[in-house]
Amino acid sequence: MNIIDKNFNELILKIKNMTLEEIFINIKNNFNKVNKDTQKSIEKFLNDFKYWGTLDSEKNDYNEIYEKAKSLHEHIDDYIWLYNNLKDYSSKKLLYGILNNWYQYDFITLKECMNSNYKHYFDLDIIPYSNNQVFVDVGAYIGDTILDYINTYNNYKKIYCYEITLETMAKLKNNLSKYNNIIYRNKAVANDNTIMYLKESSINSSANQVDSNGTIEVESINLDNDILEKIDIIKMDIEGGEYNALIGCKNHIINDKPTLLISVYHNNEDLWKLPKLIHEYNNYDFYLRYYSNYIFPTEIVLFAIPK
Repeated sequence: MNIIDKNFNELILKIKNMTLEEIFINIKNNFNKVNKDTQKSIEKFLNDFKYWGTLDSEKNDYNEIYEKAKSLHEHIDDYIWLYNNLKDYSSKKLLYGILNNWYQYDFITLKECMNSNYKHYFDLDIIPYSNNQVFVDVGAYIGDTILDYINTYNNYKKIYCYEITLETMAKLKNNLSKYNNIIYRNKAVANDNTIMYLKESSINSSANQVDSNGTIEVESINLDNDILEKIDIIKMDIEGGEYNALIGCKNHIINDKPTLLISVYHNNEDLWKLPKLIHEYNNYDFYLRYYSNYIFPTEIVLFAIPK
């Protein structure tokens, strides 16, 4: 047993032996020990994006902390399952760092886990090559991930880009204008073909979501129906819509066994819920990598590599 195994097991045992209320109170107390400027920074970030709940200590609003405590209390066995199914030390250390950040605002472990060796999504220790493949970018934004993909592997067969915002789609097409065999879809990706509604973010268009409270009509499709050829790699970053999008490409996952690069940080469940769903469909190895800051864990990517 290495030190990360030891630390993880001790944290799990501590959480398992507490009630939901005890977990909540401990996290709340740990938050109140954090430097006041850092507290305010965390609160502003959470309240701007609203994925995980609200947090405002001056108003005695600890909803985000309660939701974290609830996730730890109700799904601790799911986090154990994930830990046991991660394939390398870096992934296990990151999972421990995330949960320990949730519980006691551990910034040190998160900082040690920040990945700067490779481009976001393209860790060459996990995916050493990509030769003449069909790449699908769900949540392509302005093409930054696609450019990283091309610059990392220097070749591709075809690229599909899905982006729901018209203004962003125009920037995407402009940024990729010199490349061939790129297909653009101004559509949302979900588990079925229907009409959904776009809710625009006041912070950044990269955080736009499809939401029942949205105001702009957008067509949604599923990848099983929309792409009929074999898919080799799928990247998803769609602000919490990843679970339904994965359901909508179940047949591709079963039949093609594509490499999956999935954002798993837009709520308190995707971290374990998405790998469990993929595991139901096919036999994959799982890795986690981290590309954000050390204060609050976002930009967490699940690498699902077909066995």
